[in-house]
Amino acid sequence: MRRIRYSVAMSLDGYIAGPNGEFDWIKTDPDFDFGALFKQFDTIIAGRGTFEAMAAAGRTSMPGMKTVVVSKTLRAEDYPDVVIVTALEALTDLKASPGKDIWLFGGGKLFHSLAEAGMVDTVEVSVMPILLGGCSTRPESVKVDRTFPHQSEGSSVRSCFARICRSPE
Repeated sequence: MRRIRYSVAMSLDGYIAGPNGEFDWIKTDPDFDFGALFKQFDTIIAGRGTFEAMAAAGRTSMPGMKTVVVSKTLRAEDYPDVVIVTALEALTDLKASPGKDIWLFGGGKLFHSLAEAGMVDTVEVSVMPILLGGCSTRPESVKVDRTFPHQSEGSSVRSCFARICRSPE
């Protein structure tokens, strides 16, 4: 059976989107092998909100992957290259079908719904070296240079240390 994997970017302070749902803070790391990641999947699942952000950016699909959108309001005829399903139960058949793993792509609402239904198999968090802040504004004065992962032996907890950039005085 195929796995549904929630692979998501998160800020150092735990956010997966900016205050208005933006994701422009997620930067591409030239040292990260995106090709190897993409080869593990042949399908992405997105909720309506994530898909609308993708469509606004002009990307309703990813090369070599089928796009499935869970939505009760989007119309299939408006997006002929996308499979739109209205109920989570439709994803049970998708998981049982042959193929590579399925990438649960984007926001937390669909993740929560799928997790509560017992459909998510793994959660894979990529921590971005940025602080978005829990207030209405981002702390612009704080810049993060680099993160350093650390895992204690025998522990499932993985820590991420960040070096804060300081302006020369």
